Amino acid sequence: MHVSKEQIHALVYDVKSGKWSRKWRPFPNMIYDRCRIQRSSRFQQLLRFRSRYSHLTFLNRPLRNKWTVHQTFSQKSRFRQHMPETLLYQSSADLHRMLKFSPVVYVKPINGTGGRGILRIERQRDGKQLYDIQGRRQNRQIIAPRKVSLTRLESIVRQWCLGGRFLVQQGIPLRLPSGRYHDYRMLVQKNGQGVWELTGMAGRVGAARSVTSNLHGGGHAVRAEVLLKKWLGSEEKASKTMKTAEKLGLEAAAFLEDSFGALCELALDLAIDREGKIYVLEVNPKPAREVFARSGDSATYRKAMLRPLEYAMWVYKNKNTPSPVKTTEE
Repeated sequence: MHVSKEQIHALVYDVKSGKWSRKWRPFPNMIYDRCRIQRSSRFQQLLRFRSRYSHLTFLNRPLRNKWTVHQTFSQKSRFRQHMPETLLYQSSADLHRMLKFSPVVYVKPINGTGGRGILRIERQRDGKQLYDIQGRRQNRQIIAPRKVSLTRLESIVRQWCLGGRFLVQQGIPLRLPSGRYHDYRMLVQKNGQGVWELTGMAGRVGAARSVTSNLHGGGHAVRAEVLLKKWLGSEEKASKTMKTAEKLGLEAAAFLEDSFGALCELALDLAIDREGKIYVLEVNPKPAREVFARSGDSATYRKAMLRPLEYAMWVYKNKNTPSPVKTTEE
């Protein structure tokens, strides 16, 4: 059978049978790339596809690594105040600089996801040069807390960072009275008019003995307003902080889009300290949404699924390649 170049061997879902099968289909009107940056042949295949078919309409694009994103945000004072102090790890000198600045330091891979490869270091208060370390290896295995000397710490970090690029980052105090760590996942998406809007925000509480709050690592999700009220001590403080976070999220999405090109959604992982100061820990242009389902917020979960489709319809109707769209409130 002769198949023209404008066809693709696609997986098609049959609603009746609930099965997927391969069929030849015309090229899609737009492509929603959900693939995370990873070391795999599948990912290389995706990169080849994107460069070969760059004339097609993609709703989003891979963002750059954490360090580039951090540097991009840091150019603007609007965002700089919300960035934890961060260095690209090159030698023990970087570790020393950060430990002088902050009693808690995180070491994390430049391209990591799901809380893998993260080491947490805390300087002991008793004046002895001892450091508490705990973490989660690349295979998600938890490293139980232990105390080490500075020399031992240096060699552990050196080993930890072998064969990859890592960041050393100021730790924000996020330990709940229960001893677990928490943070917030905020999702901003473009709506059916191509305008950035907040879809929702949820709190994430880490597993016991885990240094991150990732759900994959055994964490659980809670409604943001519930967790934040407990953390900040009043409903008034919680709702004020959530409004500030929303404005920050929408402006950050518009700014990253101006810097790197069209996006259709963005998740921001936020750390909020006891005073209600907001820090952006990470941004992700291809976010998972189950945090809303897990926190019992099924309306937001549904909205999170629908918005990219509504935005895609808007792009299609306007027949335009997605170009950076400013938020309504400048």
